Amino acid sequence: MRIAGRLAVGAVAAGLIVMAGAAAPAARAATVTGTGSPAVAAPAATGTAKQAVAKPGAVTPAVTAGPLAAVRARWAEIAVAATGKDLWSRSSVSKRPMGSVTKVMTAYVVLTTPKLNLNRVITVPAAVVNYDEEFDASTAGLRPGEKLTTLQLLYAMMLPSGCDAAFTLATAYGPGFNGFIAKMNATAHKLGLNKTHFTDPAGLPNPGQYSTYSTVHDLVNLGRDAMKLKTLATVVGTRSYHVAATSAHRAHTWKNLNPLLAMYKGALGIKTGYTGAAGQCLLFEAKRGTKTFIGVVLDSSNDISNITAASKDAAVLLNWAFSK
Repeated sequence: MRIAGRLAVGAVAAGLIVMAGAAAPAARAATVTGTGSPAVAAPAATGTAKQAVAKPGAVTPAVTAGPLAAVRARWAEIAVAATGKDLWSRSSVSKRPMGSVTKVMTAYVVLTTPKLNLNRVITVPAAVVNYDEEFDASTAGLRPGEKLTTLQLLYAMMLPSGCDAAFTLATAYGPGFNGFIAKMNATAHKLGLNKTHFTDPAGLPNPGQYSTYSTVHDLVNLGRDAMKLKTLATVVGTRSYHVAATSAHRAHTWKNLNPLLAMYKGALGIKTGYTGAAGQCLLFEAKRGTKTFIGVVLDSSNDISNITAASKDAAVLLNWAFSK
């Protein structure tokens, strides 16, 4: 299986998931039609010293009884979305790879660009082919030479977890790949994500499995900031997005790989992730009544075929939080 399943696959067979507290999809999760052993050394440009990244198996689950005993993720946190108050966490400050959850930062950097024009037309670069093939990456089916808007590329990146779209946005908004990575790390510092580091806009193992990393606490805070952006919240809450064919690009239909949108009442988003080192991951947010909670689970399973593991963990955490 390609990293198509790896980076994003916490999610594909959503219809097979049975969750406690599951209900009909949230109303906002609508179909939209588009217009138009490791010690990790940070790149020298950042000046960051080597960072130790927690290995799988290094954590023993702290909860052995009660409803949260069912959470299999080795690293997890759930918090109040409005305030960031941590309700429960497991190894919240251990540095871990997180696969395509990285794309939340990529979207955030793009959407906070000064004088951003979401209708800016960007050409998919030829280099995207080698990028995708080198890592056997998940794609949105983009072809070099296609011209799409920034908004369309955000949907292509966040719904089907298109690494081709992430690469295209990064090269356009860096400008250049390295320039964009520098912006990602500068933004992490600005947001106070002091145990987070990026080397790839898609979360690919580039150059190594542990090169891009964060903590569940940092990721919850990133998610809180990201979901304050109206465009991003709309994108990650969309179930399916269609772009009709034009002279500039082919027709595309992108479906959201996040199963919580279909299977959990009040789910709002935001991003799945998987690599061999990261395991099954999910950054998630849900609202019921006046309560909104945000959380993340990392390494719910290191089995690539266990595509529902992170979603089940998220449901357990959300059910517990909403019951309080």
